[in-house]
Amino acid sequence: MNKIVSTAAALSAVALTAGLIAGTTGIAHAERYGIDDPDDSPHGSDLHAVDIRNGADDLVVVTTHDNLRRDPSTGSAGAIFISTDPEDLGPEYVFVGGFTDGTDYQLVHTEGFAVSQWGDPVEDGDYRMKVDYKADTVRFKISRAAIGDATDVRIAVRVGGSRTDGTTRGLTDWLGQPRAFTPWIAQG
Repeated sequence: MNKIVSTAAALSAVALTAGLIAGTTGIAHAERYGIDDPDDSPHGSDLHAVDIRNGADDLVVVTTHDNLRRDPSTGSAGAIFISTDPEDLGPEYVFVGGFTDGTDYQLVHTEGFAVSQWGDPVEDGDYRMKVDYKADTVRFKISRAAIGDATDVRIAVRVGGSRTDGTTRGLTDWLGQPRAFTPWIAQG
């Protein structure tokens, strides 16, 4: 009997939580996409999960990592590649930034994944990056105007860092396969 009561209580708690979440979303909805990534890099910036919210005003990408640190010697950094054109196989934008103290970030136009293909900084709209060391997350927020008012997007994520001897070989971690995009995520 005790087990039945516990199960019923657990189901009630789940239903209550779902109701609270549904009740707080209100009228404004956004297409969301979340994916987990395996623990496959020995570096503190190892990518564990990505949550994408393609909202009416902003595109928000939150990456979750393993042990982000403020120390610049980690060389921890990442790039969010954004594809907005279904006719183009590659990304049109890349949001790149360091995940350590004293580093900066920038959203630039690109013709592909290679650094040599990165172009001029985006001058329209607004974008921000915030590292939360306690939660091991990095939040990238990009206004719709910054990505040409695109409605549907797909994302590829690359992160990496340095060993204590300064080498980086083998420390690059992609979300899924290298240069692979998520499915198209509609603006919601």
